[in-house]
This record gives sequence, C-alpha cells and structure tokens, in this order.
Amino acid sequence: MAALSAQLHLNQPVTSQYLHWLGGVLGGNLGTSAATQQSVASLIGGRLAHSAFLVLVAAIFALPLSLVLGVWMAVKRDRPADHVLSMTTLVLAALPEFVIGIVLVVLLATNVAHVFPAVSLVPPGEHAWDEPSVVVLPAATLVIAVTPYISRIMRASMVEVLESDYVTMARLKGLSNRVVIWRHAVPNAIVPAIQVSALQLAYMAGGVIVVEFVFSYPGMGAQLVDSVANRDVPVVQALTIIIAAVYVILNLLADLATILVTPRLRTAGR
Repeated sequence: MAALSAQLHLNQPVTSQYLHWLGGVLGGNLGTSAATQQSVASLIGGRLAHSAFLVLVAAIFALPLSLVLGVWMAVKRDRPADHVLSMTTLVLAALPEFVIGIVLVVLLATNVAHVFPAVSLVPPGEHAWDEPSVVVLPAATLVIAVTPYISRIMRASMVEVLESDYVTMARLKGLSNRVVIWRHAVPNAIVPAIQVSALQLAYMAGGVIVVEFVFSYPGMGAQLVDSVANRDVPVVQALTIIIAAVYVILNLLADLATILVTPRLRTAGR
C-alpha cells in the first residue's frame, strides 16, 4: 500500500498532488488507466479521433443546412411553408438524440429500408473514415438534433433584420431580393446564430456520448460509459477535461467569429 501511495503521489500534500497532475495534463500525460494499466492517452487517442470525425461530419452538414433553412423560413414567414417548417423544427427540437437514432435505425437499417448498418462497427486497426457507411446514421442523428435550434434562432434574427430600416432602404434602391438578403440581411442576422452554433457544437461534443452508445460507435462516448461502469477514474477524468476544453475553445472561436463579422466590434476602440 505504501509503494502504491508513493507511485500515485498520494503521500504528498494535496497542493503538490494537484500541481503534479496539472503538469502531467499540460504535458500530455493523462495518467494510467486503473482498469487496464494502459496509458490513458493511448487508450482514448483513437476513440477521440473517431468522435472528432463524427462531430466534424455532422457540423459540415448541420451548419449550412441550419443557415439556409433559417433564412428561407424568414423570407417565407407567415406562409404555409413557414408554419410547417416551424412546427417540424419545434417537434424535432423536443426529441432526445436516442429517440431520433432509434427512429433512423427502424427506417433505414431494418426491413423497412435496409440502406445503412444499424451498428457502427469498425474493425480493430481501422478508422471510421475508412468505412463511411458506419458514420451516416450517427451523423444524421446529430444533424437532426442540432439543426432545429440553430435554424429557429436564424429565422428569428432574420425576421428582425428584414424589418429594419437599412433593408427597406436597400429595397428602395432597386437591389434584387437575393442581394438584399445575402449581402445586407444575412451578415447582420448571423451573429446570434454563430453563438448558438458554438453552443450546439459543444453540445454535440457531449451529446455524442448518447449517440455513440445507441449505435455502438467506437468513440469516446462508448469509452466513457465503459470507464464509468469499471470505475476507471483516470479515464473518466481525462474525457471530462477534453469535453470541457471543447466547450471553452468553441465559445472562444464563436466570440472571435462574432468580432470578424461585426464591424462595429472591430472598430469599437478606435
């Protein structure tokens, strides 16, 4: 017991333990798994790459779709198409990810239409991007889960901007509707959507755990569930830190993007 305490630095003061742990984290040393005695970094490295790939694929489809859908609903506001899409996005926003995933499996991975695999199995030594079909349903689940929120925020912001004086002036100048919308309205309406997009992407980093569990996707979500079941504290701690870091980084990037697309923020100190 004394040797184990010395190995884990438990015989040192709490402050020294924390500084030793923090130095290891900053240096890429996340500790050793209590269940497998492997390095935590090597244990979660491949799974982290799989999760990052899944979130990236979902973001590539979700962000442009949300932008276009929100703009289109705002342009068609108070018309039947707007009412239908608004109600649809409201219903989808209320559905948890595991329900969306199960519905997609029933529709696209069973006898109804056996198009994609129901379970995202990746052979050992291979990567998810080597088998694109295993990513389709998990990515589609994330896209359906986050698109309603961003599109509704974009719609609300666009409706407000389209009723502003400078948009009315642009129309009076004889500019085409496309130019008014995409060059004058969208750049001013997109700021709230950027902030919400960052929150939704960060949400995907955490929500991907549920999706990966539903589809048995070999990402950090499945690893986190297994580690919690095995009481593997070092792995759980490392994955929690990574998810928290993703939240911080994405919110920082959202703030920087907001400054870039808002001239008054760039010139406020001049």
